[in-house]
Amino acid sequence: MEKKIIKSDRAGEQYYKISHPSGLDILVWEMDGFSTTEALFGTKYGSINTRFKTSKENDFVDVPEGIAHFLEHKLFENEDCDVFELYAKTGANANAYTTFDKTCYLFSCSENYKESLEILLSFVQKPYFTDATVQKEQGIIGQEIRMCDDNPDWRVFFNLLNALYVNHPVKIDIAGTVESIAKIDADLLYRCYHTFYNLNNMVLSIAGNVKVDEVLEIANKYLKPCEDIKLETAFKDEPDTINKPKIEQKLPVGTPLFNIGFKVKPMSGKELVKAEMVASIALSLLAGSTSDLYKEMTEDGLINSSFSSEVFTGDGFFTNILGGESKDPDEVFTRIKKEIEKTKSEGLDKVRFEIVKKSKYGQLIRSFNNVEACASLMLNSHFVGVDAFEAAEILAAITFEDVQNSLSDFFDTSKAAISIIKAN
Repeated sequence: MEKKIIKSDRAGEQYYKISHPSGLDILVWEMDGFSTTEALFGTKYGSINTRFKTSKENDFVDVPEGIAHFLEHKLFENEDCDVFELYAKTGANANAYTTFDKTCYLFSCSENYKESLEILLSFVQKPYFTDATVQKEQGIIGQEIRMCDDNPDWRVFFNLLNALYVNHPVKIDIAGTVESIAKIDADLLYRCYHTFYNLNNMVLSIAGNVKVDEVLEIANKYLKPCEDIKLETAFKDEPDTINKPKIEQKLPVGTPLFNIGFKVKPMSGKELVKAEMVASIALSLLAGSTSDLYKEMTEDGLINSSFSSEVFTGDGFFTNILGGESKDPDEVFTRIKKEIEKTKSEGLDKVRFEIVKKSKYGQLIRSFNNVEACASLMLNSHFVGVDAFEAAEILAAITFEDVQNSLSDFFDTSKAAISIIKAN
């Protein structure tokens, strides 16, 4: 068993990375003086992973959309009882989530972390599916999908992804469609489970009031060695161009909603971490709450406090998104594009760059005092292929020129689209 200490001289913090004989990577951040514990048991398996192969298969397999999310729901039911009943005895708050490229099972607690960790490691490794329970879940998730179809915030986002992406499965709802989940059966769930819930494709991340040796003692008891099946995932080729510049839909809303997206070449590893930081700074400078554009659009009644931006990235996708409510979303889109072109030629404000960069650096360093943030940071960084402290090092090294030079690639107005939800 290999145990490494990952240190940050800059932040004065450290955590342990253990390569467990089972194939699982374990990340433990002992946080002295904290009374709570946060644990995440995650697999690099999300809604976009519908095409895969292993060393046991000659060709790639395609499975219906929505299986990753379906699996997450079903794992909480074992043969004996509901997992939440077990957590109720330890006093832990438990949950799970499926994103586009990962699924995580988690708990937070202020006591009995060892007992809760035993529950976590045990139930995630004990799938129990029958055709009867799968059929029941199809009805539940089908209802969930229909509710999301009527949710304006959900629809404005996925309509934007459909406008930007031609083939990449990021454009498909995380839960799949009513038609796709109807194709799921117990055998298919077991196949996907044994493929993606192989410990070589997973990570355990735990932070707070914990001791690494106690975590390893429990891991040794519950983790069974897994053969590395050389899992590969694949996507259909995605063109650089967008699918369509605009999608409109009518739903019951008081004020129209909009999402504007700029499609960017996907990246990975350290390149991705730096690009996310650079894009985040650029968004703040272009349209953040202290920008001239934000003030002008607010004064003209075009946007309100709901206006925000985010850098949305994952395996095979990268999009800079701005969104909110507006009486005239098309005018907002026009003004944003105009501001981008103006900034490309006239340049950004260097003084504001320094202020924004320092603010983001401060936010990142402060997150090291948050147990939940530390556990998530370790897991997310691990899946990207970097350690949890590299983001701070990369952010500290970003220059004004990095951000200025990124504008042409990160905000190409020929690769921009708008999604609008209007009142019906």
